[in-house]
Amino acid sequence: VMNHAQTEKLLGSGKIDHVNFTGSVAGGRAIEKAAAGTFMTLGLELGGKDPAYVLGDAKMDHAVANLVDGAFYNSGQCCCGIERVYVHEKVYDEFVEGFIAETKNYVVGNPLDQATTMGPMAQARFADLIREQKAEALRKGAKAHINMKVANDEQGSPYLAPEVLTEVDHQMSVMREESFGPIVGIMKVRNDEEAIALMNDSPYGLTASIWTRDTDHAAAIGDRIETGTVFMNRCDYLDPALVWTGVKDTGKGAALSAIGYDNLTRPKSYHLREAI
Repeated sequence: VMNHAQTEKLLGSGKIDHVNFTGSVAGGRAIEKAAAGTFMTLGLELGGKDPAYVLGDAKMDHAVANLVDGAFYNSGQCCCGIERVYVHEKVYDEFVEGFIAETKNYVVGNPLDQATTMGPMAQARFADLIREQKAEALRKGAKAHINMKVANDEQGSPYLAPEVLTEVDHQMSVMREESFGPIVGIMKVRNDEEAIALMNDSPYGLTASIWTRDTDHAAAIGDRIETGTVFMNRCDYLDPALVWTGVKDTGKGAALSAIGYDNLTRPKSYHLREAI
């Protein structure tokens, strides 16, 4: 395994044609800096803070079940997992009630135990970041709804209970900074304008999901959301036929689909004149 200095030297050598990197924003910037002047192509999938918007006409049981799964699948450690949810005031109470009830069904424990439905995080420091985000949010007025008692859920442990926060706002890091763990904030919104503004109020732009029965309405909202992918009535999903890309600090480049293939190739023209 190469260290950072060796990797930096290799990237600057001019002998590399292309780099695909999935990791932190800081890591992506370091790669761009090391590769400067080499003209190599880069594919960078960096951070994310993927939002969902639940409209007043959403099919509620479907939205609740899928967004809970989208937020907590793999203990929230998915690149396009749901980290923040905006819900139209018309259905806010119903959605929150269902979301909390569904989340309380998780059983956190050893992944080798058949009863476990949520395992630990990959590293203790990742879990500690979530604990810090939750503590800060509570200090600023957020309300925690799960407060599940889990063995070994303590500072320095990778075991962490899922958490649902309401009464959150964008002054809290849990709504602005990447969490990449089993915590989600839910905010009430009055209309599409407010929801779109909040979804775009992020340095990241990987995916966003819209929950409605109106396809045209979803498409119109999607046109205004600053992300690489927009879902309707689905989240946390990759389709090999659709390009996987991001905007803003999420990075650049593409994977999947014909566009992803093109990203790993160079065009070459052949002009063959036979009649001479």
